[in-house]
Amino acid sequence: MAVFTCANCLLPLTGSLRRARPSADAGKRSGHRTAPPGITRGTYAADPDGGFLLHPDDAPGTAPHPDHRRRNGCCGLDGLDGPNLVCSACGTEVATRQSDCWTPNLIALTAGAVGAASRDSR
Repeated sequence: MAVFTCANCLLPLTGSLRRARPSADAGKRSGHRTAPPGITRGTYAADPDGGFLLHPDDAPGTAPHPDHRRRNGCCGLDGLDGPNLVCSACGTEVATRQSDCWTPNLIALTAGAVGAASRDSR
C-alpha cells in the first residue's frame, strides 16, 4: 500500500492505495459525456511518463488550480494546459485531472511533485 504526499509540504494527497494495472477500458472515450474511470477506486497504476494514475476520487488532498486557464474543457477537464490540481495545503501543482468527453477519466500525479510512502497493508 502507498500514500502519495506533496513533495513540498508532505501533506497526504491520497489515502492508502494498492498498486494495480489500469483497466482495459482506461483509454475509452464515451461520446459527449465523461467516461467511466479507468482506474479502480483505491488503487494506482504507473504512468509511462513517470507519474502515477489514480481514480478521480482518490486525491482528497488536492484542490482545483487557482488559474482558471488551467481548467479548460467542454464537458469536464481536458488537462491540456498543464497541471490543474494543486496541493490543498501549500498550492504546489501536483496533478492533472482529465475528465472531458474525449479524454480518459483519471488523475495523473506529476512525477517530482509527489512522494510515495509505503504503508503496511496488515
